[in-house]
Amino acid sequence: MVTNAMMAMNSRPQKHSLTLNGHRTSVSLEDEFWTAFRDIAAAQNTPINVLAAHIDHARGTEIGLAGAIRLFVLRHYRG
Repeated sequence: MVTNAMMAMNSRPQKHSLTLNGHRTSVSLEDEFWTAFRDIAAAQNTPINVLAAHIDHARGTEIGLAGAIRLFVLRHYRG
């Protein structure tokens, strides 16, 4: 079932810049995932670049950074 809230979401990923271990990179994330990711970092009192670096380090080679961030956000909220 598709709700009005789902239809209002911006489904287009937007590029966001990050610095991982001194290297600039960008990830393409939907606004809802980026906002949730920033909220999690703030709640953990962790800079977003540090949290992204931890995710990057743990993700392995089978998944891209954007996908790893999406899964991190999903797992966080599923608890």
